Amino acid sequence: MSETSTVKTPHFAEFVALIASLMALGALGIDSMLPALPVIGADLHVKVENHLQWIVSIYFLGMGIGQLIFGILSDWLGRKRVLIGGVLVYVVFGLIAAASQNFAVLLVLRLFQGMAVATTGVVTRSIIRDLYSGAQMAKVLSISYVVFLLVPILAPSLGQLVLLVWPWRAIFLIMAGLGALTAVWAWLRLPETLNPADRRQPDLPHLRRVGFFVITEPGSIFYSLAIMCLIGGLLAYVALMPQIFEEVFRKPHLMAGIFAACAATMGAASALNASLVERLGVKRISHTALTGYIVVTALHLAWAWSGRETIPSFLILQALTMGLMSLSTSNFSAVAMEKVGHVAGTAASLQGVITTVGGAFVSGFIGAGWTGHIYWLPLSALICGLIAFTLIALAEKGRLYKNQ
Repeated sequence: MSETSTVKTPHFAEFVALIASLMALGALGIDSMLPALPVIGADLHVKVENHLQWIVSIYFLGMGIGQLIFGILSDWLGRKRVLIGGVLVYVVFGLIAAASQNFAVLLVLRLFQGMAVATTGVVTRSIIRDLYSGAQMAKVLSISYVVFLLVPILAPSLGQLVLLVWPWRAIFLIMAGLGALTAVWAWLRLPETLNPADRRQPDLPHLRRVGFFVITEPGSIFYSLAIMCLIGGLLAYVALMPQIFEEVFRKPHLMAGIFAACAATMGAASALNASLVERLGVKRISHTALTGYIVVTALHLAWAWSGRETIPSFLILQALTMGLMSLSTSNFSAVAMEKVGHVAGTAASLQGVITTVGGAFVSGFIGAGWTGHIYWLPLSALICGLIAFTLIALAEKGRLYKNQ
């Protein structure tokens, strides 16, 4: 921690809540938009319905690009000022987006908003890595994810509630307001965790050295690519939900509740992970969960392909898929960061570019293939899981289920 910090570290519970709230701003910008996508399409005269997915995917793409910028800056200027500055820029672009009258302009604003909010992902991971390592780091991440996942549970319902009273533009105003409140909380209560002596001014040779280490250290690159695949499948699921409930189930009003139930499973999985990870080990839990993810998505594919998919079966199988994905990715993040602690900010940003930019492209590819058949979702998730499994097997040289 910085010797010049004038802010004391808050109690553990408040620290986790603050970190989770900061992380949740990024998810808020995705999940609260889902009920509004058809309304935005009608208001801004979007002719191709699949193009509405870009409101989600381009924001996520921006989050990936922004991580490279803010991670490097946080290794130079310190964590706190970069984090708060990014959140304030997120607020500004949210206010501008609320006044947008053109779909293309809205997409550009969403790109920059995503770039700004990237600071809440990469810098918070660096802060956690500054203070914790190993199973303890995985535990902090898991507890943070429990709070963080309240956003996917509540945000779609919030979006639907807003649309009952106000136009879709009010969602952007609410996002901006919550961002401003979180920035004030971080400014008042978050200490600086990077010592001045450990700060490094960005330079190309350093970035090249760190980049080479990130992409050649097996734990870093293979686990990051595995996260990319699973996040791509998750983002595709999020972006396709409005179309699934509109075109397949013909019950768009049920989307928020089903989405919340699936997100609750993710939260329960993260809570379970936090209680077990120090005893069972990061890798044993995550590798077993990834295997379960593949089995469940294969079962879901077979069920949907047979033409027997219903809303209850979708809820059960998709909730299991999301829970197992949560158990995998939260621990994969800890493994990917384990050997890069000496350059945590820059390494986290480079890993973030891989996982989020790559995930956005994976999601975009999946979304473009949507033709109204429900089996496409579990099929794409299964393929993503199998690729992730192959990558982890390469990283671990086949030793997947040992207590590590």
